[in-house]
Amino acid sequence: MDEGSDGRGRAGRLAQASGPDDDLSDGRRESPEQRADRNWNELLQELRVTQTGVQILTGFLLTLPFQNRFADLAPDQVVVYLVLVILAAATTVLVIAPVSLHRLLFQRRLKPELVRAGHLAVLGGLVSLALVVSGTVLLIFDVVVGRGAAIGAAGGILAVLLVGWLLVPILFGRRGRRRP
Repeated sequence: MDEGSDGRGRAGRLAQASGPDDDLSDGRRESPEQRADRNWNELLQELRVTQTGVQILTGFLLTLPFQNRFADLAPDQVVVYLVLVILAAATTVLVIAPVSLHRLLFQRRLKPELVRAGHLAVLGGLVSLALVVSGTVLLIFDVVVGRGAAIGAAGGILAVLLVGWLLVPILFGRRGRRRP
């Protein structure tokens, strides 16, 4: 067995090779800078998926006033529509915010702070997106089949979003904490 010249063996050398900034808590051997880079890249991958959906939904909402049937909307439906446009715009701002932050903070050695701020912006964007999606379902069902069906459909979609985007991750998070 090769223990090297200091008698500690490979495990001892690896432990010594880890500097005080290396984070071994999740089994990865990475510095805080490497962790921030990895987390930033993961955030960007998530944003690629989210931004496309947000852009399509926002574009759809922005075209509605130019359709013939838009003039037939009841005043309360117009209010719902306008609220949805504001929410869609806010969602767009929130999911694009990390890109703006990165450009403005580029090469200032603030990657961990950038990752945290981007994380919070995307969480806000997901909340806003859930409201836009369920609100859009509400408006469409209200126009097509009526208010009762609209409330049921929007409530159902909101419930699915809460389960898929909130409850399931919470349950997985609890399961992950129990692992060694």
